[in-house]
Amino acid sequence: MIKTLAVVGATGAVGQIVLDEIVRQGLQYETLRLLASSRSAGQVVTVAGRDITVERLARESFAGVDVVIASTPDEVAAEFIPWAVEAGATVVDESGYFRMDPKVPLIIPEVNAEDVDHHQGIISSPNCSTTQMVVALKPLYDAAGLKRVVVSTYQAVSGAGLAAQQELLDNTQARINGQPLGPKIFQHDIALNLIPQIGSHKQDGFTSEEMKMVRETHKILGDDTIAINATCVRVPVLIGHSESIYCETDQPLSLEQIRELFRNAPGVKLIDDLAAQQYPMPRECAASPDVFVGRVRKDLNHPCGISFWCVSDNLRKGAATNAVQIGKLLADRFANVLS
Repeated sequence: MIKTLAVVGATGAVGQIVLDEIVRQGLQYETLRLLASSRSAGQVVTVAGRDITVERLARESFAGVDVVIASTPDEVAAEFIPWAVEAGATVVDESGYFRMDPKVPLIIPEVNAEDVDHHQGIISSPNCSTTQMVVALKPLYDAAGLKRVVVSTYQAVSGAGLAAQQELLDNTQARINGQPLGPKIFQHDIALNLIPQIGSHKQDGFTSEEMKMVRETHKILGDDTIAINATCVRVPVLIGHSESIYCETDQPLSLEQIRELFRNAPGVKLIDDLAAQQYPMPRECAASPDVFVGRVRKDLNHPCGISFWCVSDNLRKGAATNAVQIGKLLADRFANVLS
């Protein structure tokens, strides 16, 4: 059990789901503190039937705190996380600021839970698109190795925040009414449209989102020999990222072996019956903590080639669920120390 748990960004979209996941997963604590910006300080939030007043985030907020789960922008994380670590807390950070720091483990509990033991006060949770892909690839990697991954993502607007969801709804209605609105959050109007850019230009024509998928996957699996090529696309979906994944393993696997690996993989649910029109779709997968896999096929021309479709709620497993799972790993460590 964690003595004092703090949630930073508790009133934000992901922070609210973190609180829901704490209850759903049964993360045990003695005291829960909620921290947010001065705009949200003073609000009362109900967690597991108890009303808790949100406190303003400040340097002195972390006295006596054991574990922090933080859902904030990079610039906020960069400022406050050193305060928390200095006060003796362990921080589970959902921002991207520390992910590629070699001193900071990047954790997906179904994939590399053991790395949590190597933290120095900070543990990062990966990018949402990386998380679902790696959860799905892990059983294939363990069984037959991985040489190559080609992934195309179809990412929901909720990855850009609550205002982005509202922009999709407003712009879609306006376009249907023949009065299109200009984009505010996205580079182009997202209504009834696809935008093949998520993030900024990074290198050689790839975006920052695409390079995150490459670098974070290498770090999580501890294997930078895997050739990874990503294309990330924003689509007019409210919640739930979808990915078309093609990979080549080191050793061939039969189609039934592949399906059996997915069936038995932690955190993965297989929905794969094309004849019955059964496969994962983002609307049906929203609000679930799992990673869904379907449309599983063997490459017709390569004995080690595998194609599949992967869907997950980007606000759940892609963010809040994963962070709380890491919190449970820490709680287990504390329990082992006390025993």
